[in-house]
Amino acid sequence: MRLRPAEECRYDLVALGEVMLRFDPGDRRIATTRSFAVSEGGGEYNVARGLRRCFGMRTAIVTAFADNPVGRLLEDLILQGGVDQTHVSWVPYDGIGRGARNGLNFVERGFGVRGALGCSDRGHTAVSLLRPGDVDWHAVFARDGARWFHCGGIFAALSPSTAELALEAMTAARRHGTAVSFDLNYRPSLWQASGGPDAAAETNRRLVEQVDVLLGNEEDFSAALGYSVEGVDDSHTGLDVGAYERLHADVLAGYPEVTLVATSLREAHTATLNDWSGVCSTREEFFIGPQMRGLEVFDRVGGGDSFASGLIYGLLTGEDVQTSLAYAVAHGALAMTTPGDTSMATLDEVRRVVRGGAARVIR
Repeated sequence: MRLRPAEECRYDLVALGEVMLRFDPGDRRIATTRSFAVSEGGGEYNVARGLRRCFGMRTAIVTAFADNPVGRLLEDLILQGGVDQTHVSWVPYDGIGRGARNGLNFVERGFGVRGALGCSDRGHTAVSLLRPGDVDWHAVFARDGARWFHCGGIFAALSPSTAELALEAMTAARRHGTAVSFDLNYRPSLWQASGGPDAAAETNRRLVEQVDVLLGNEEDFSAALGYSVEGVDDSHTGLDVGAYERLHADVLAGYPEVTLVATSLREAHTATLNDWSGVCSTREEFFIGPQMRGLEVFDRVGGGDSFASGLIYGLLTGEDVQTSLAYAVAHGALAMTTPGDTSMATLDEVRRVVRGGAARVIR
């Protein structure tokens, strides 16, 4: 891929998506706890934050908040993460949230045979009301400049207008020479009342036509894009790598603008013991990432987003595809060792894992 020179751009990456307030009950259940820890998170935002905090890159988020104390708490959390908020829209709050509100996400980490559980409260959020024409993409991509633009299927699923805004953003990015990535990130709950997998596939097919780098797991390609993924079992993702090679080849054949397809691989033996890896394809070659058998997981939410930011970091810094994939696998693994959606890893830790370093005490 041809990337815009860093010196010509204010941002290395700009992401478009919703940022929610996450409520974490710790080692208890959502329905029985009496206290929560709060943090920020969102599929697209997590990629921008990981690139900023772990990899030291210049990133920004395009989103919207209702202007109330919850929105300002989200602003404060994002400030800690270092992601630029120049292009955040603030929507007047009507006192009760009938017109616009801020999204909430309740998440249990899971343990052993009890899987992670998420319960979203995100209807009629400020960001879901955004529509084409609401964002000055000329300011983002021409005045400020961005080397990379990232969006995903979560944002596209929020409302019909967000899907159209994502398409508008991708078209503008490509017009200004900015690379575009898209994580399919299929969420059944978001499509439940909007047509299910068929509607998701119809929406995502239009968007993927504007994409350079496409990410997703086996469920994403099936439910969110309509591919039949033969030979891939959701509970044994690492067994038939050849199935992913065939899947990637089909995707690349169907979407001529896509130059790279990447998939994170997870076999969940329990909520806290996973096998973890990743694969990706260019139009010339298929790559298999480092294999992490028996990875101990503290909080799996956000692992795929950290996989994406590790991959993008490698590509933005001129690493070859194999090395970029290794960064993706390592960063995703490290992100799942800490609580919350976002990465708390450092670049030195990622490089240590890439080199195969052991988890001995560092002092």
